[in-house]
Order: sequence, then structure tokens, then C-alpha cells
Amino acid sequence: MSEKPDIQPLADGSVRHTSRALPIALLRARETVMIPIREMLNENGLTEQKWRILRTLDECGEIEQTQIAREACLLLPSLTRILRGMEADGQISRKSDEVDRRRTLVQITPLGRDLLMHNMPTSNQIYERIESQYGRQKLETLLDLLEELQDLKI
Repeated sequence: MSEKPDIQPLADGSVRHTSRALPIALLRARETVMIPIREMLNENGLTEQKWRILRTLDECGEIEQTQIAREACLLLPSLTRILRGMEADGQISRKSDEVDRRRTLVQITPLGRDLLMHNMPTSNQIYERIESQYGRQKLETLLDLLEELQDLKI
């Protein structure tokens, strides 16, 4: 007979099923959304991380690396490595801040913006498919709830 892992029961003595565990539910939902997006990115030689960086730079303009890391949900050491490759590929440019030389400012290049704009119609189609299947109001509510969840101090 195999032993069950040591699972801590809830206050009422029961154990939460993984289908109702928030971290797992969020991961499963992310994977559902990301499958068609990954296909689009793979066809164009982009990674999810590079896509998020390009989107962030297009929305924010020239910004500091720590802000990109925060906005694109990346760890700073990973971001630094990815930016090096994107700069070599001509998708972004970097320069030292004139006021504080320790800070590095990054901006999207015309090539990076072209890459983003080339993929935006497909990205928008994916979003429209999600919205049509899930419903605009439910999607807006979900996004609002997720923003609230991000603000929790756990």
C-alpha cells in the first residue's frame, strides 16, 4: 500500500482539492490562455519574455530596467540577459541615465516596434476569441478581480 503525502488539513479537517487551489487554478488558466499565444510567438521566433518586454516598452516608452522587470513580470537578472540579446538583435536600445549613471534606460527600436506590430493582429484575434467564448463582462470582471488579488498583502 502506498503512503499518501503529508497534507495539512483545512480548519474543518478536510483537504482542499487541487482543482480548487488558487495557485494551481491560476496556472491552469494561464496555460489555457498561453497556448495560442505561444504558437504565434514561436512562428515569429519570439519568447514570451521578449513579447512582454516589447509590449511593456511600447506602452511605457523609455524606462529603467527595474520598471521593465516589474511590469513584464521578470526577475532582474533574467531581464538583463534577455535585453542583451534583444539589443544585439536590434529590437531595443539601452543607454545610461544622464542624471544617475548607475541606471540603465531602455527603449524599443523601430525594428522592435515592427515586430510587435506584425504580431498584434494575431494577438488581437486571440484576445477576441477568448472574449467571445468567455464573455466581455466576465473577462472584465476577472481582470478587475485579478488586479485586486495583486494588491493583497499576504
